[in-house]
Amino acid sequence: MNFLGMGMGEILLILIVALIIWGPGRIAEIGGTLGRIVRTLRKASFDLTSQLTKEMEEQEKGKEKEKEPPPKQQKSD
Repeated sequence: MNFLGMGMGEILLILIVALIIWGPGRIAEIGGTLGRIVRTLRKASFDLTSQLTKEMEEQEKGKEKEKEPPPKQQKSD
């Protein structure tokens, strides 16, 4: 397992030090908070991506309409 260039031993050492510093209850609280932050960021990223995609599609439709030649007018005598 390679996470950000760290092996399993280094990750385990960091978790043990965090457990010693903050304790098991606080680690669970921090994990929950980080989970909510990640979920919020993912939702914001998805919303931004879908909005940009929608606007680009609308812009493409507008360009296609501009390229179409205007309908021919029939002359009436």
